[in-house]
Amino acid sequence: MKKLSPREKPILAGLYLSKFDAMGLYQLGFRSFMEAFNAIGFALGVQPASVKNYRDEFDPLFPNDRKGWHKRPMRVYCKAIYDNFSGLGIDEFSTLLKQLIYKRNDLDILMEEVENDEVDKKSSFAQRLITGQAAEQYFISKYKEITLFKEFEIEDTTKLGCGFDFKLTSQDVFYGVEVKGMNEAKGSIALTNKEHLVASIMGERYFLFVVKNFKENPFYELYPNPLDGGLSFNRIEQKVIQISWTAKL
Repeated sequence: MKKLSPREKPILAGLYLSKFDAMGLYQLGFRSFMEAFNAIGFALGVQPASVKNYRDEFDPLFPNDRKGWHKRPMRVYCKAIYDNFSGLGIDEFSTLLKQLIYKRNDLDILMEEVENDEVDKKSSFAQRLITGQAAEQYFISKYKEITLFKEFEIEDTTKLGCGFDFKLTSQDVFYGVEVKGMNEAKGSIALTNKEHLVASIMGERYFLFVVKNFKENPFYELYPNPLDGGLSFNRIEQKVIQISWTAKL
């Protein structure tokens, strides 16, 4: 398979959602099309409406209750995606879609499978996007709108394990921003012990950026110095059973 361009990825997502409809939503862990448009769109760095429009583009070709864009011919570049991928079954197509959307591709898929086995339940692709990649891309698209951050340069630190997701730098100071995502407009969030420790050290230079309501219309709330800014965090300790496997050589 040739590498798909940034424009072709949301087209492929639209094809998937059109072809498999409600079954496709269930397969990926989404509870509604709006949730899927938001999570996939922001994860791919496009507007959610783009994913919806591409789904509508393909709807006349599949048996569903939507008419889609039935009054005009399909665009050539959409037809090319249809010709190449419409024959895929739901399992193969779902895996392909995850490979294209996940930031670390096959590694993220492997980690999802490991989590499924460890907790003995089906991990949700939708939930992983909302709590991670989609929320992070939402921050990238919105942070310049925040007056305090407007003149800062951004660095993605998600792979560095430093206690925050983004480093914002100006000439004389840097901020750490930890991004969280929520499906609902209200709920709870958790900080890891490292995130909590780094937040306590950085104080007013540490920010919590929470994207809420992915299921309908996402919006964000910014919490400067979250440990001393009105949020109340409760310490939770859990005992973990460590399993290891040995073999004689």
